[in-house]
Amino acid sequence: MEIIKFTTSGMSHLFMTIFLHHFSTFMVLPAITDVTMSAICPGEDECSLAIYLTGFQQAIIGLGTLVTMPLMGNLSDKYGRKALLTAPVTLTVIPLAILAYSRTKSFFYAYYILKTLTAMLCEGSVHCLALAYVADNVPEERRATVFGILSGIGSCAFVCGNISTRFLSTSSTFQVATTVAIVAAIYMRIFLPESMKDGDLYTPILSEGKLEINDSGERCSTKKVNCSGQNSTKKVQLFEGLPSIEDTVSLLKTSTTFSQAAIVAFFSNLADLGLHASTMYYLKAKFHFNKDQFADLMVISGIAGTVSQLVMMPLLVPVLGESRMLSIGLFFSCVHMFLYSVAWSSWVPYAAAVFSILFVFSQPCMRTIVSKQVGSCEQGKAQGCISGICSFASVVSPLVFSPLTALFLSDRAPFNFPGFSIMCIGFAAMIAFIQSIMIRVAPPISNRRVSNNNSVLA
Repeated sequence: MEIIKFTTSGMSHLFMTIFLHHFSTFMVLPAITDVTMSAICPGEDECSLAIYLTGFQQAIIGLGTLVTMPLMGNLSDKYGRKALLTAPVTLTVIPLAILAYSRTKSFFYAYYILKTLTAMLCEGSVHCLALAYVADNVPEERRATVFGILSGIGSCAFVCGNISTRFLSTSSTFQVATTVAIVAAIYMRIFLPESMKDGDLYTPILSEGKLEINDSGERCSTKKVNCSGQNSTKKVQLFEGLPSIEDTVSLLKTSTTFSQAAIVAFFSNLADLGLHASTMYYLKAKFHFNKDQFADLMVISGIAGTVSQLVMMPLLVPVLGESRMLSIGLFFSCVHMFLYSVAWSSWVPYAAAVFSILFVFSQPCMRTIVSKQVGSCEQGKAQGCISGICSFASVVSPLVFSPLTALFLSDRAPFNFPGFSIMCIGFAAMIAFIQSIMIRVAPPISNRRVSNNNSVLA
């Protein structure tokens, strides 16, 4: 009964933390394009420099998160999810506060630099650690549903944030976002309970406690009997055993299903990040969209995604399974991108946004498949590994698609097709879709660990 109460309480506080955090970050998205254009190219609807700066920022952030995501996930397996969540939730406040104060050119560049630096740790890490938190407390048969609810909470925050932006001035948007980000950090520290892992208790990251090592080389808390049921008193350094390339390769070799899911994660995020970086500049250049129209578009997409993840997904996953739902989501993601690329009128992007009711299935289903391929003590490591692969995609995506977008939106385009870069992004999503069809979900590894010598230990 105590475990059930803990799980219910922990999930509700986690959902509230995720909602507040995403609300603060999502509500500035419709405004940031106008702020960037006003600071760099005032009075213009097309600006190659803004596109290149956005792409460069995304690539640098991707390089940083490529290292930090596996690190954060691995450390959270040892020191607890809450301890690791504190850093990204708190650091998110800093760049928002700068634009809340002023959006002149000098302040924009200060924001740009600090956003790049903080996002190396913050980008994706909150979602990654939240997934590991859920996996700690939810049995495998319900995990896909709760992952979907978690994504639905994010979509709900997306909707609420963009609706707020629609009725606020640009300055007020950043001021409200900063306030909500501060509330999210305080709420998380006060109310969110630490996640208790199956078989291990966390070791506080700031303590000097001893960790135990079992016969397999795995680390366990001194507060409990170790993972093998045998006692050990060997001391270790708190930061010993941080993730390496060998650890990632070892994890990818645990099963064919895991490696296939990693390929899907790479190409789907390559497409999603390319679309995110290019779409608003494309719509501004072709249809002269502004902050309010961007907000309307995002609200439509967010409402459709929220309904899908909170209502449809819990009903469909038990019937169709995660792998089929993953393929369905990726297929409609392709359709969504191809519609954007050939948009012939300003209403077409709004129609394409409705497809989010189906393509939002892909991320929670992919994460669920990954979660079931590792033991309960390595959820952070597995989610961090996939997040690291997604981060690598965020490095490649701007290098490929930002120059392509800038070229076809300029007067130097080799032929008149402003949406050509978005069509290419759709082909990347199609690769992910084809790979997802080939996934055959292996039996879950509920009580086993992946060791550092590429073998699975009972």
